[in-house]
Amino acid sequence: MTLSSPSGTIGNHMDKETARQSLTQSPLRIGISTRALFDLDEEHRIFESEGVAAYAAWQREHEDEVLSKGTAFHVVERILALNDDPRHPYVEVVLMSRNSPDLSLRAFSSIEAYGLNVKLGSFTSGRSLAPYIPAWNIDLFLSNDVSDVQAAAIAGTAAAKLGSPPTDLRDAAKDGEVRIAFDGDAVLFSAESDLVYKTQGLVGFLQHEVENAMKPMDAGPFGDFLKKLSKLRTIHLNDKGVSKVRICIVTARNAPAHARVVHTFRAWGTPADEAHFVGPNSKAPILQAMGAHIFFDDQEKHVLGAAGLVPAGHVPGPHTADEPVIPAG
Repeated sequence: MTLSSPSGTIGNHMDKETARQSLTQSPLRIGISTRALFDLDEEHRIFESEGVAAYAAWQREHEDEVLSKGTAFHVVERILALNDDPRHPYVEVVLMSRNSPDLSLRAFSSIEAYGLNVKLGSFTSGRSLAPYIPAWNIDLFLSNDVSDVQAAAIAGTAAAKLGSPPTDLRDAAKDGEVRIAFDGDAVLFSAESDLVYKTQGLVGFLQHEVENAMKPMDAGPFGDFLKKLSKLRTIHLNDKGVSKVRICIVTARNAPAHARVVHTFRAWGTPADEAHFVGPNSKAPILQAMGAHIFFDDQEKHVLGAAGLVPAGHVPGPHTADEPVIPAG
């Protein structure tokens, strides 16, 4: 489902020149681990089973081999392609790794081989990456390491734990779009409504959402990232109101709880190109149909359900993995 306001999307548009100036002065900055950018499952298996020395030896022996593409490769490739001038980028990617500086050679060689404009990085020789996330002013942190992701989230940075790449990680479309999909509650929005459902049940939740339909929700862990991403979307709008940055929400809410989502986007001025209110249905087929380059959800079951089809990241949330949240009503 695609919902439209008079401007063609949910939300309002910022002036293009204002958006350009804003992102030129303070680029959207993505911190990404080497395991999120590249497929290092085999190397990680060696690290887990044989230890640091064997892992380091393997990396040096294969230093001249280009790494395979990982879960977040295509979203990084596409979002970097939206920079009009590499000298004044709208988006910067910082490679962040617990590898040693010595072992960074293979990662940067692979980056060069793929033609990615990634020049910045931190390599900590096993130390936590958490202190360096605010030091780099990271807006979005992607990693396979749960402790680093949790630390980033606690510090207030949008963060998600990625798993292995989808079974068929291909990106043949030459449309130039980057399609980023989000869950709503406890991701874009605060966990307020989740907590209402948990304490008052389904009837109480629906009553609360209807009564507060016109009241914008507070921002969740990805709220600030969405607002900055919306500036990039504005920069790349064409004269028909279509952008190369496609923002989508895929939520288990359905009517009547959907209305508050629409009014929140309008109040924030952050356009959404697609909204899918799936109720009890699986999110995975919707995400596959849109060709999402990445999807963020705070419920592990939705992430696992989607991860075989599209790149997906688990956002640390306030509830357990098997706890139902925001069900259909």
